[in-house]
Amino acid sequence: MDAQKTYKTWLSEIPENDPMYLELKAIEGNPEEINDRFYQDIAFGTAGLRGICGAGTNRMNERTVGRATQGIADYILSSGEDPDRGVVIAYDCRHHSREFSELAAQILAGNGIRVYLFPSLRPTPELSFAIRKIGAVSGINMTASHNPKEYNGYKVYWKDGAQISGEVSDGIAAAIQRHDLFDKFAESSIGEGVRSGRILMLGEEMDRAYLDYCHLMAQRDDAELDRSVPVVYTPLNGAGSVPMQTLMRERGFENFFIVPQQKDPDPDFTTVPFPNPENPKAFDLAEKLGKEKRAELLIATDPDSDRMAVEIADGNGGYRFLNGNQTGALLIFYLAMSEKEKGTLPANAAMIQSIVTGDLGKTICRDYGIEVFQALTGFKNICGQIPRIEKLGYTYFFGYEESIGCAPGEQVRDKDGICAGMLLCEMAAFYRKRGMAMRDVLEMLYRKYGYTAEEQVSIVLKGQEGAAKIAEMMTAFREGKPDHFGKFRVRRTTDYIAGYDDGHDILPPSNVLKFDFGDGIWFAVRPSGTEPKIKFYYYAAGGSRQAAEDLAEELKAAVNEKLRNLLPERDV
Repeated sequence: MDAQKTYKTWLSEIPENDPMYLELKAIEGNPEEINDRFYQDIAFGTAGLRGICGAGTNRMNERTVGRATQGIADYILSSGEDPDRGVVIAYDCRHHSREFSELAAQILAGNGIRVYLFPSLRPTPELSFAIRKIGAVSGINMTASHNPKEYNGYKVYWKDGAQISGEVSDGIAAAIQRHDLFDKFAESSIGEGVRSGRILMLGEEMDRAYLDYCHLMAQRDDAELDRSVPVVYTPLNGAGSVPMQTLMRERGFENFFIVPQQKDPDPDFTTVPFPNPENPKAFDLAEKLGKEKRAELLIATDPDSDRMAVEIADGNGGYRFLNGNQTGALLIFYLAMSEKEKGTLPANAAMIQSIVTGDLGKTICRDYGIEVFQALTGFKNICGQIPRIEKLGYTYFFGYEESIGCAPGEQVRDKDGICAGMLLCEMAAFYRKRGMAMRDVLEMLYRKYGYTAEEQVSIVLKGQEGAAKIAEMMTAFREGKPDHFGKFRVRRTTDYIAGYDDGHDILPPSNVLKFDFGDGIWFAVRPSGTEPKIKFYYYAAGGSRQAAEDLAEELKAAVNEKLRNLLPERDV
């Protein structure tokens, strides 16, 4: 794509009173900025769009959102699906989320497709739940999840309630590409759509249905819980505030506190550097309130409330951040133990985890007779495996990945920070009744199943040059075929670039490499599908927590050294 030529086309096509025209005029004479905005079309990947808001082909704006929506409309109308089944649309607190959701509703309705529109922000798990509850053909959520404030996104779901993948994703992407960004699309105003019945507004009835589902996921009766356990929650100014507070109030938790500065929607996220609970800095205000309330548990969800992270009291007046592997293992153990005691654990239960998720959850599952399946990263892949395992005769038990995401129940086919957060509070109350803190439970798991350490390192490389550097790093690992990293000898290299099929796990192609050194030690590397990053995953098992951590650090150093040798001309 010729960035300068495309830039001039936009200036000629956009009316001079349009804010995007003024935005583009302001960068005239700035070739670097023009190139970044126009060197490519914003990629339709990882189940939709995600990017910085602004004018340009490589930005989130009404043109890119409009074209994507028309592509979805075309695909639905050509798929044989009944358009009256409808599309559910939700949005979070970000800049332009409401405007983008209403634009999508207008275009879908203009194409004769029924729309179910939430009138205010809702969490992603409720959107996934609503698709299945209504029997809709698709769903859209306007959210950039945990990305910085400059971003917005467009997540697309199909009738199973999971993010699109495979043939559906490819078909929608192809339909989008058949349109120009300046095509005129049929639209029906929100008012016209409501009057005609083409647009239906969702509200309290769907909220209630989703919360009732969360209540059904509870494992223990009130008599088994000490609901006085102090818990601090932060929605990080996102969509989790109302549902999480409502759920915990209805469950009778007496000391459930919400961080006041982060309770209400704020698209600028003024109290955190990034609204990503995977970053421990997102807990700064929660820790302050936690110390005041002597909280046992701190919970944070991201702006669309699919991701959830946890900190637990360390016993010394501070808090310990848990990574996604640890949180997932705690939930898996609690659910498996509880269901086995109640006699409700299916004999054919199956858990799904990503290929870069640690092994502790897998070990627990095998102890309880739960089959384990692998998926590519991302919940479009994890929950996308549910139909396959059901055809194989298994019953879905749990799904998770290391990046603080889990799906505790089958009715929500995406990460569910609300339901998972409720279950963690219940777990803390259950063990408090037995005189145990959460740190004691985690230590119990390590002693029973073995100590592990894990670390995920992301290198941010922005723009066209950054994308090229990421590609060069992957090529260096792939073509270099290293047989050792320092003292760590490679026992098995798995390259997912052409897909993977061992008869049990069947995965589509993905740009991921995994190096296994045996003895519970491995590392993996892949480019991010949603951000300008390359991600490294390190995992090690050891005879003690310290031994495992030392091995993980040693492995990380060895990988960095190998990368410098493979790319001697690059600053890596």
